[in-house]
Amino acid sequence: MSRNRAKLTDPSEFGRVAVLMGGWSAEREISLLSGKAVHQALCSRKVDAYAIDVSRENLLTLRSQGFDRVFNIVHGTGGEDGVLRAVMQVMQMPCTGADVLASALAMDKLRSKAVWKADGLPTPAYIRVDRKEDLIRAAEQFGFPFILKPACEGSSVGISKVKSAAQFDAALALARGKANTVMAEEFVDSGVSKSEFTCAVLADRALPLVRIDPDGEFYDYHAKYVSDRTRYHCPSGLDAETEERLQGLCLQAFRSLGATGWGRIDFMLDTQNRPWLIEANLVPGMTSHSLVPMAARQAGIDFPELCLVVLETSFPHSGLANE
Repeated sequence: MSRNRAKLTDPSEFGRVAVLMGGWSAEREISLLSGKAVHQALCSRKVDAYAIDVSRENLLTLRSQGFDRVFNIVHGTGGEDGVLRAVMQVMQMPCTGADVLASALAMDKLRSKAVWKADGLPTPAYIRVDRKEDLIRAAEQFGFPFILKPACEGSSVGISKVKSAAQFDAALALARGKANTVMAEEFVDSGVSKSEFTCAVLADRALPLVRIDPDGEFYDYHAKYVSDRTRYHCPSGLDAETEERLQGLCLQAFRSLGATGWGRIDFMLDTQNRPWLIEANLVPGMTSHSLVPMAARQAGIDFPELCLVVLETSFPHSGLANE
């Protein structure tokens, strides 16, 4: 049996499961949608699962409420950055996903890109932006356009494609409104298609790639959550050899951060078909229309089974995660 298929046959082995969702980040509403879908899927497979809209207060009461383990589907700050995982570790409560260090590294794009660069993996050039003068330096170093975004947010929150100095103030205000740390990144020209790609990782295996053709100039919040004209393709349309090579690169990127269990690596191909790693997502979206479930379906894994495989990463000796 493939390592990325559910192995447990008795749902009682999971015990009482808290599906943590919501939280206090900019991605709260998306997390609630993901959490609802995960909760329903686990219940459909007879797992004793409960939906919990997590807060700073009730996070500390899970053990006293009789829960045995946690399915973490809290996107963004507090849930994806290692904070929730650290609390679970202190309470000795098994939890899905990567450990504290990997989660913190993946959430901080400046540091994850530094790790990738140190490991010789391709990622666009970048600088930290603390003041407007840094935008002038970014323009000199990268030219126009370049990307400006919060370093520690997801879901394309606060991101801008900066085409001229006239956009500096508005772009910086947008990024700073979502995070304290801001970064400028060299723009990857993917050609007329403007395609972006993502590779889901499940149980230390790369799933089929998803190609994203965004509505608009790039895959921003509007293209991701508002527009109905963004198109998703799985199979990706790449030839088998290229897809396998890119899956291998994404697995390298995932492991480079020390990540285990499950997640997603986003990347782009430039006009010369060279890959560039953009970011890691270690608590990605899990609605029925999200990218990880889309890739799983292509691999023959339905949504309830996908949720079971992710939940299995909470077992320390499953071979799917490290404690």
